[in-house]
Amino acid sequence: MAGRERSRMVAAEGDHKVTPAELFFDLVFVYAITQVTALMAAAPSPGRVLAAMTVLALLWWCWCCFAWLGNVVRADAGALFAVLVTVMTVVFVVSLVVPEVFADAPGGLPAPLVFVLCYGAVRLLHLISYWISSPGDTALHATLRRTALLSVGPPLALLLVGCAYDGTPRLLMWLGAVAIDYGGIYLTGASGWRVNSPGHFAERHGLIVIIALGESIVAMGVGVAHFPLTGAVIGACAAGILLAAGLWALYFRRFGEPAEHRLGALDGDERTRFARDVYTFLHLPLVAGVVLCALGMKKVLTQVADTGHYDLADSLHGTVAWALTGGVGVFLLGAAAITRRSTGRRPVALLVGGVCGLAAGPLVELVPALAALALLAAAVLALVVALGRRTASGAAGAAGPEESPAA
Repeated sequence: MAGRERSRMVAAEGDHKVTPAELFFDLVFVYAITQVTALMAAAPSPGRVLAAMTVLALLWWCWCCFAWLGNVVRADAGALFAVLVTVMTVVFVVSLVVPEVFADAPGGLPAPLVFVLCYGAVRLLHLISYWISSPGDTALHATLRRTALLSVGPPLALLLVGCAYDGTPRLLMWLGAVAIDYGGIYLTGASGWRVNSPGHFAERHGLIVIIALGESIVAMGVGVAHFPLTGAVIGACAAGILLAAGLWALYFRRFGEPAEHRLGALDGDERTRFARDVYTFLHLPLVAGVVLCALGMKKVLTQVADTGHYDLADSLHGTVAWALTGGVGVFLLGAAAITRRSTGRRPVALLVGGVCGLAAGPLVELVPALAALALLAAAVLALVVALGRRTASGAAGAAGPEESPAA
């Protein structure tokens, strides 16, 4: 009986919380996100950024698959833990080849093919595990069949075909695969999928945002590796930490909590659709924005530390100049979309901030790199304070004169 208990899937309850097994599972994605930044940093260009975002979108799908599964099946009990360890191994192999998926190095296995085969293995493991988890759920099984036909089979075939080409043709085919994959999930609908524990689901996605922010800090450390510590380096590190703290505060103090409350207030297919839109789709821009910003932060720290090749008056240029503020812009636009979907309000400050971040690349080239990072951190922190005051005044107005503390 003990053997049967270990081999079956164990259902998660409605008050399910994130388990240590899921935190362990996330560790491999720390490295995966770091490798996406490395893919861009090796040869920064608009095409390389687009290629990196394509890879990130595929990796994001691998993570999301098991975030959904872990909400209905316990990751720390039964057979799912063995599946997670297997997926960790496969994703780690994927991460190893990420820097070479669009510029395969000579020798060894073909990196693009290894990436695609491992990605396909993760998607198939997810579908099989989901099928086994609910043997009598006909609605879920019908949805899984539609998912395999629309969102797994065609994209995987296109990814495999893309491996036979180099450069732009491969990138276009892989972009097409991502579009089909995401569109297929949307077309399969909400029927069959379930979100048993809103708290667990929101916490899982909050943790992946923290992982992305952690990668931005790691990127700064990599940027100053093998260079002497100076006062300017310390100042740049402080500015980078403040920028990461500002993005953290925006998520966890401003728009993450309303999204979780809205998720908990819904049920059935409405809850599933909201989870798909806000967490599966709209959290990707948050992670992508942090990864883009990490590229800019890494280059700032490198220029500040490498006094033999750069002066403190030197600025960022080209793609990395845009990435520094553009990443924050992508993050803010994702936050605006989440706020709109969660509350129905139009988040003007987030929208304006996002557009300004996307357009500020040319301005970054006009000021020293360290000053650009410090000004960006100050702007994000100012936005956090402004949104906090607006929230507080809105809450006081909603309370009315009889309920307000002043009364």
